[in-house]
Amino acid sequence: MSFARLTLLPFLILAMLLTACGSAVVTSTPVDANSISTALVGTLVASLFQTQTALVPPSPIPTPVPPTPINTIIFPTTIIQSPTLIYYAPTLPTITPFHSPTVTGTIPTPTVNPGSLAFGCNNLAFVRDVTIPSGTVLDPKQDFVKTWKVANTGTCKWVYQYQLMLLSGNAFNGNTTKLGRVVDVGNWTELSVGMGAPKNPGDYTSYWRMADANGNMFGASLAVSFTVKLPSPTSAPATDTGVPTSTDTPTPSPTP
Repeated sequence: MSFARLTLLPFLILAMLLTACGSAVVTSTPVDANSISTALVGTLVASLFQTQTALVPPSPIPTPVPPTPINTIIFPTTIIQSPTLIYYAPTLPTITPFHSPTVTGTIPTPTVNPGSLAFGCNNLAFVRDVTIPSGTVLDPKQDFVKTWKVANTGTCKWVYQYQLMLLSGNAFNGNTTKLGRVVDVGNWTELSVGMGAPKNPGDYTSYWRMADANGNMFGASLAVSFTVKLPSPTSAPATDTGVPTSTDTPTPSPTP
């Protein structure tokens, strides 16, 4: 309903009431104007409220939400599946206790760097034992000549004044001998020293080296090693027992 119709509605009701009042029989009872005005206004207001109520739909009544309890944890409705734990126990390798290796066979002799044996341009390499190899057995006080075969591995010649000198051990009455010749680079020669074995039995070793004219040793060490044996016991003479041997004397036969 529009606003203009609502405005004219009171006046229409008022006109209808006045018409009804004019055609009615006049009674002797007096009419109160204030009461009529109050009734008209109440009717008009009720009509207006009924019209507005029919036009405006009723508001929906909200559904009350229950209050959330204090200190209450709300869990989600989705179920969380706990993970499956897989425990792995590794297999440790078997540890073998350390043992020192057992040396078998012949232990190799370490090789000396020949370059570290040089002195200046001089150097010497041992080739072999010519006489009295290691382990030779000698008699007490036996004289012998030890000879080594050597090579000149330096960069200069060996000259006359070069000599063999005792490095360590017993000289065994050996004398230092001069080289007395020239040995070119790369050539080999033999070096000899006359010695005498000790009188006491046992094992003996000494070392010699070549030296230049100023006594500076160079090259490989030359060893002499031997064994002095025990003296053999002398054979004792045969002993006379003193028992005489009996001899039969012939008895003479009588002659007839």
